Amino acid sequence: MRLHHLFGLLAMLVGFGGLPATLQAEEKSGISALVDAWLKSPHGNYHSPSFTYWNKQGEIPTACAACHSEPGFLDFLGTDGSTAGVVDHPGVINSPIGCASCHSAEAHALNAVRFPSGVIVDGLGTSATCTVCHQGRQSGAAVTKAVANLGEDEVSAELGFLNIHYGVAAATMHGTETGAGYQYPGKTYAGRFFHVPSANTCVACHDPHSTKVAVDDCLSCHRGVEQLTDIRMRHGDFDGDGDVKEGIQGEIMTLHARLGESIQAYGRDVAGTPIGYHKDRHPYFFRDTDGNGTISDEEAVADNRYQAWTPRLLKAAYNYQVVKKDPGGYVHHPTYQLQLLYDSLESLSEQIGMDMAGITRP
Repeated sequence: MRLHHLFGLLAMLVGFGGLPATLQAEEKSGISALVDAWLKSPHGNYHSPSFTYWNKQGEIPTACAACHSEPGFLDFLGTDGSTAGVVDHPGVINSPIGCASCHSAEAHALNAVRFPSGVIVDGLGTSATCTVCHQGRQSGAAVTKAVANLGEDEVSAELGFLNIHYGVAAATMHGTETGAGYQYPGKTYAGRFFHVPSANTCVACHDPHSTKVAVDDCLSCHRGVEQLTDIRMRHGDFDGDGDVKEGIQGEIMTLHARLGESIQAYGRDVAGTPIGYHKDRHPYFFRDTDGNGTISDEEAVADNRYQAWTPRLLKAAYNYQVVKKDPGGYVHHPTYQLQLLYDSLESLSEQIGMDMAGITRP
């Protein structure tokens, strides 16, 4: 069983052979707790679609293997003697991200990561291995390239939805430095979000084995709140609802919902084809065939994917997904998310007559 090999690896890492029997028992007990935490985490979930999606194919494509198979990640790191930074072989199915992914000389030495925009960020330290898989697969630059030379409100068969991917915390955190979102010309965007020194790396906030957030550490500084979503350090009424006491997540969620409604209005009234979103079905945006404002499972099929894209609509929908795919963005970089949402709404308002009064941009 895989756990047998896992315990063997951990035993070598802590050097059981030279420890007294009592210390060996203590070490084994501690390691058992770490393994249990890992097995309950998304990284250790053998049944997750992240690691089982390709089971029928029998292998994971090289483009996906680095993040969806531990052997693929080791290939990316170059621990097998291959070139680092690329995956040379398909990944092994049912191989979640385990101990060897982070506990190797190559993982410890990794300090710089290239983002989809082409920007290389250095000095990442312990956050580097996390960043490899939590940076997304698209960037605002890809959107710019896709819509080049097309009329802003011209429906084009050349366009299709661009999906940033999932769990894009690192992409959010670096803001304009890596350009994960579509950034409208003439606008300025916030750079990397720096937290306090003691909470400025991935593992400073997330337990490295369970991936759970150290909530107590957060609330020890952010006093007076009951949960993380109540925290806010910027006090403007960004969503225009008159509530400046709600957590910053509330500001983001209200604007995100409003952007979704505006995308639907634009699709119906400008692009000429009703559009809707399904959070669990790729490519997420589909034709709203019955016009009821929601996408059913029956509508969320490949043949019904949305195809009446204009550049303006694609930009807004892309940013909608950028925010959607980092539900922790209110911690990772609330300012960047608010800026993307505001600018997308402002762009759509030029065509659908939406009232921007009361909404403010940080």
